[in-house]
Amino acid sequence: MKTSTKDNTNGVFHKMTGRVKEIAGKLIKSPGLEAEGKVEKAAGQVQEKIGQVKKVIGK
Repeated sequence: MKTSTKDNTNGVFHKMTGRVKEIAGKLIKSPGLEAEGKVEKAAGQVQEKIGQVKKVIGK
């Protein structure tokens, strides 16, 4: 599997996991879990973009 595909896939996974944590944090009124979810979601978005850039430049 190409590194661009791995980065893209992992980014999507972290983005979804972060979103689930964010929603769970809101539901149980846990600001820590909600913040953790937001951070993980943002990291996933960055990793996904890295994968897209690698795909464009051919790595």
